[in-house]
Amino acid sequence: MTAVFGIFMLGVLVFIHEMGHFLVAKANGVKVLKFSLGFGPKLVSRKWGETEYLICAIPLGGYVQMLGEGGGEQGENAPLTQEEEQRSFSHKSAGKRIAIVAAGPLMNLLLPFLILPIAFMSGVNMPVFLDNPACIDYVVADSDASRAGVQVGDCITAIGGEPVETWQKGNLALVSAAGKNIRLTVERENKTVDLLIRPENNGLDGLMALGIFPVEPAIIGGLQADGPAMRAGLQVGDHIIEISGKPVRNWFDMTSLIQTGEGRAESFVIDRNGEILTVQLAPEMNETGKLLVGIVKGHDVETRSFGLIDSISKGGEQTVELIKLTVVFVQKLFSGDVSSKNIGGMISVVEFAGEAAQTGVAALLTMLAFISIQLGILNLLPIPILDGGHLLFSLIELITRRPVPMRIREPAQQIGLMLLLALMAFALYNDILRKFL
Repeated sequence: MTAVFGIFMLGVLVFIHEMGHFLVAKANGVKVLKFSLGFGPKLVSRKWGETEYLICAIPLGGYVQMLGEGGGEQGENAPLTQEEEQRSFSHKSAGKRIAIVAAGPLMNLLLPFLILPIAFMSGVNMPVFLDNPACIDYVVADSDASRAGVQVGDCITAIGGEPVETWQKGNLALVSAAGKNIRLTVERENKTVDLLIRPENNGLDGLMALGIFPVEPAIIGGLQADGPAMRAGLQVGDHIIEISGKPVRNWFDMTSLIQTGEGRAESFVIDRNGEILTVQLAPEMNETGKLLVGIVKGHDVETRSFGLIDSISKGGEQTVELIKLTVVFVQKLFSGDVSSKNIGGMISVVEFAGEAAQTGVAALLTMLAFISIQLGILNLLPIPILDGGHLLFSLIELITRRPVPMRIREPAQQIGLMLLLALMAFALYNDILRKFL
């Protein structure tokens, strides 16, 4: 079902993208021959008016074929009557072609402005710590942060000179510093301390990737099927507050107590919606010799709903923030500041989208917005065969007053296709490594 949901969501985004091309092409008098969701063999085909609408077997994209564009019998080099030339994409002015080509990515970038306000109105689940001050409750031993001298109790006030009021602001500020040494300003016992972190992790995973964690109670976010915790009757949402008489301040206290318990049965005191319960639980050792009880960390989450005006404002702010983050990620990827391991392919997209679809409306719309932005910006890259490549050729024509010669465009398109296939293959390789290895 995750795959089905994911493919459906991807289909929605492809439809929005191609609809942008379609509507602007029709508005400029261009004849649209085909509107396809998917590639390869056609599964469903229906012709309305002058356009054939298709659903094809490979649900990983789509296309709008216009008269006088691309290959085929009525492609760019095909002989056209005078009447057909008037409705041909290739015979339209450079300005109109730019509008038609840009409409697809722009639709993807505009979609989040419409759907994220709906997410905020329906109610979004927000981890409480994200809106709290960026105070550190745990530092991983031998991490980037610990080597720089970060201590438990430090509160981050700035990153690279950029003020940090909350944990979420800290995560966002860290994106701009990815791939560089990080100047961290913290408040420690009423004193301001400057620290320099030389990160080995150049990903975009936020502050936690540096080995620092916020104040988080030991709340169960998931249970291993037939694991010790599930057999003992623990439930998702339970808050572990004590183990065999020893207080549990956070998730890491709990992990430490389990590991030092030598596998003995322990008394777990939990808070379940205000009711205090005691459960006997014996950890089990896995194949690596680690004691586990079969639980996954959860967050203290609150569901927040907003009114119409606030939802529009917050939806717009989040959309702009996501666009900025995506642009920064692409820039740092090409500059080498961010590892190429962060590139995900269709498996990741479908998996994340499918999981979000089963979580709730707000999560579904948020993930849809995030993927839509990435799809829009990816298509704007100036790579021949992508929309950005077509825009580049049209802009050159607009400036020089002459079209880019076919002897240049054709090999450029072939190189662009090879680059795109190589990128897709690399992303698939990353997906396989993450999921199966």
